[in-house]
Amino acid sequence: MTLPNGCSINTDALDQNADTQVLLEKHAVPPQCCSARLNLAILMFFGFSVVYGLRVNLSVAMVAMVNTTDPSGGTNATADPACPFPPGPENGSRALRQPDGTPQYPWNSETQGWLLGSFFFGYLLTQIPGGYLAGHYGGKVFLGLGVFGTAVLTLLTPVAAGLGSHWLFALRALEGFGEGVTFPAMMAMWARWAPPLERSRLITLSGSGASFGAFLALPLTGYICEKLGWPAVFYFCGGAGCLWFVFWCALVSDDPQTHRRISKEESDYIINSIGAQGKGHGWSLPLLSMLLSVPLWTIIISQMCSNWSFYTLLTSLPTYMNDILHFDLQSNGFLSSLPYLGSLPVSVLSGVAADWLIERKVFSITNVRKIFTFLGLLLPAVFLIAVCYAGCSHILTVTFLTLSTTVGGISSAGVYVNQIDIAPRYAGFLLGVTNTFGTIPGVVAPIVTGYFTEDHTLAGWRKVFWVAAGINIGGAVIYTIFGSGEIQAWAVEDEERDEAERKSSRSTLT
Repeated sequence: MTLPNGCSINTDALDQNADTQVLLEKHAVPPQCCSARLNLAILMFFGFSVVYGLRVNLSVAMVAMVNTTDPSGGTNATADPACPFPPGPENGSRALRQPDGTPQYPWNSETQGWLLGSFFFGYLLTQIPGGYLAGHYGGKVFLGLGVFGTAVLTLLTPVAAGLGSHWLFALRALEGFGEGVTFPAMMAMWARWAPPLERSRLITLSGSGASFGAFLALPLTGYICEKLGWPAVFYFCGGAGCLWFVFWCALVSDDPQTHRRISKEESDYIINSIGAQGKGHGWSLPLLSMLLSVPLWTIIISQMCSNWSFYTLLTSLPTYMNDILHFDLQSNGFLSSLPYLGSLPVSVLSGVAADWLIERKVFSITNVRKIFTFLGLLLPAVFLIAVCYAGCSHILTVTFLTLSTTVGGISSAGVYVNQIDIAPRYAGFLLGVTNTFGTIPGVVAPIVTGYFTEDHTLAGWRKVFWVAAGINIGGAVIYTIFGSGEIQAWAVEDEERDEAERKSSRSTLT
């Protein structure tokens, strides 16, 4: 239907429902600058920066933690290198200098793969419960405690590593268990805070903190390892998470009604524009309807496909930079971070562009999500394939890997915000569901990568990149065919539907 302001929302027989009447009506829009909703997005941005710093620090630190001179260790020190060493005195040797007394461990490639994937075993378990509870109670507590709990556990990493790889595996799984609630809690909060015409930009801004965290953590991890030893990495990251938690508790509220510093003008604007869908859901959920929902399954499959290449690079790129391209640890960390520096502005600008296209009625919500998802999955696949043919060219390889993750940021305004389109009230729970499936590649991809690259050959890494590219292309095709931006019938509560029908009947009689 076409609403009074000319904006379009894709609905069917629910046109007169309170859930859909609202969502795109234009009220006097308070400026975003210094607003409570923008402050929330910025705090979330830094929160997810910490979250991804806690997640990726092991990827670079692993290079420093493994004793490459041990015959039983993770690198075949006697094998001929797959590629020549890059020019420069710092890259002429693979020896890593750390402070005296810094412990190292004889973990082989398979053990490293399991340790890098261990985080996601715990991460899988709390996505759905976290989204469900955050949707019912509000997301502030769950997001805050998720970050804080993970930060505290990160401080214990050196102790766990000293006890053995099994202890480190268990600790990283516990960290994932705590961090699993964070993204569903974020989406549950935006269901109550984000006006429909600002959803893309607010959600992409807050979520792009993940790219910023990866960009910051990867080079800093390499630098800290060389200057202070790898244990210091986990102390710095854990301390940053604890500090962020203090600001989060002091400045954030679950919804505009309970915020202590929001202006009445902004509060009214948010509440009126979101309408009935801004309420938390009850204890019961339309689970059967969700299970049979084609748009929901489309999000799940597409997100799994996109995440395969994302997690492959997130967890294994530092190893590739070390084993194949032979960069020293500081260069390794910096070059591994470049893709995330590129994806940060692309993600934010994609959110702004998506909102503009929707507000100006250039495309429907469905078509906007399809365009951004298709480009955000297909283009990274093209550059991953290009890496396979770059051979040992250090410049081309780094360029293509950077471009792959950079253009992947386009999808942040597509499939990654689609849950709030199809069911705003259940957005937190749905993100928990889609992220649970989307995390499976985080568990499997590092293990598969370890299997393909056991011999540390260029051919093995080509298989890694080809598999990731093929899966990405599959996800792009599936979402383009089956994706939707319409509010689903099962996302509207029965009592609201009945009330809308009664109002419609009364208006007909009069």
